[in-house]
Amino acid sequence: MRGFGAGATIAASVLAVVVLASVAAPLYAPQDPFDVASLRLLDSLDPPWFLEGGEEKFPLGTDGQGRDVLSAILYGARLSFFIGGLAAVLSAVLGVPLGLAAGYGGALVDAVLMRLADAQLAVPAMLVALLADGVARALLPRDWRDAATAAILVGAIGLSRWPQFARVVRTAAQLERGRDYVAAARLAGVPQFGIALRHVLPNVLGPALVVFTLTLGLSAMDEATLSFLGVGMPPTRPSLGTLIRMGNDYLLSGEWWVVVFPALALAIPVLAANLLGDAVRDRLDPRGQTRAGVRLRA
Repeated sequence: MRGFGAGATIAASVLAVVVLASVAAPLYAPQDPFDVASLRLLDSLDPPWFLEGGEEKFPLGTDGQGRDVLSAILYGARLSFFIGGLAAVLSAVLGVPLGLAAGYGGALVDAVLMRLADAQLAVPAMLVALLADGVARALLPRDWRDAATAAILVGAIGLSRWPQFARVVRTAAQLERGRDYVAAARLAGVPQFGIALRHVLPNVLGPALVVFTLTLGLSAMDEATLSFLGVGMPPTRPSLGTLIRMGNDYLLSGEWWVVVFPALALAIPVLAANLLGDAVRDRLDPRGQTRAGVRLRA
C-alpha cells in the first residue's frame, strides 16, 4: 500500500486473507457446520491434530456437538464480518447525512441533531444495541425472529454507531462552510442544498471514511458481544460470538481449543481493522478532524 507504513500493509493483508478465507469457506472447509445431520457426537471434543488424540481431519479439534472448529470459524467469520460490515454501512448512511445537515443546516438544526447525538453517546453503544435488539424482537412474530436475526443485529448495531459519523462529518462540514469555493457557489446562485450536496459532501467524505474503517472492527466486536450475551445468531448458524459463548462452557474443563481459536479468529481481524483505521486516519485526516469531532469507543 503506497503511502502507508508496513503496519498498515500487514493489517490490510491480514484483513484480505480473512475475508477471502471466510468467503471461500464452502469450497475448502473440511465440514459444513450448519448441516446438523452431518455432525457426529462420537467426534465431540476431539483435541487439535498437534495434541495427543487429535486427528488430521479436525486440524483445530471439535466442539461439544462434534463440529469441526476450523470449519465453524470459517463459516462463523462470514456471518460476523458480513453483519459487522452491513452495520457499519448503515451507521454511515444514517450518520453522514445527519452530520452534513447539522454542520451546514444552521444553528437550530445543529442544536437538535447534536443534542440527540450527545444523548445517545452518553449511553454505551452496547446498551443502545441491546435496546434496539430487544425492541425489534418484541415487535416481530415469534416465527420470524430466527430468520430475521441477522437483519435485527445489523439494525441494532447500525443504530448504535451513527453518532460517531454525524459528529465527525458535522465538524468537517463546519470547516468547509467557510471555504472560498462555498462562497463562490453562493455568489453564483447555487441553492444551499446543492452546495451542501455537490460541494461540501465530497470534501467531508475523507473523515467519514476514516470513521468507517474504525467502525468496521467495532461493529464486528459488537456482533460478537451480542451473540456472546445470547441475543445474537442461534447455535444452528453460529457466528464467532456464538462460538465463543458455547466454547466458554468448556474452558475450565480442559477443552480450551473450543473457545481459544474462535476468540483469536475474532481478535486478530479486529486488531488489524483498528490498525488499518489508524493508518487511514493519519493519511486522510492530517488536520485531526476525526479526533476533534469524536473519540470512537466501544
